[in-house]
Amino acid sequence: MHAVTRTLDITREVCPMTYVRTKLALEALDEGAVLEVVLRGDEPLKNVPRNAREEGHEVVSLEPRGDGTHRLLLRKQGGA
Repeated sequence: MHAVTRTLDITREVCPMTYVRTKLALEALDEGAVLEVVLRGDEPLKNVPRNAREEGHEVVSLEPRGDGTHRLLLRKQGGA
């Protein structure tokens, strides 16, 4: 289990705000911190992890939850 530093619920957001909110949350964290993102929908499910990887962050896990949402864990990497 990874120690989550912060949780962000973007289930009511639409692209591109889903990643904008995620990016702002990552920027506020220290290097190595883990951000838990709760998301819903095909676009955020595809785009948020991809954009985080492109910015150099680690996608720790992405798993479905029983309520139609997904739980994404991102580890902030330095310099991003």
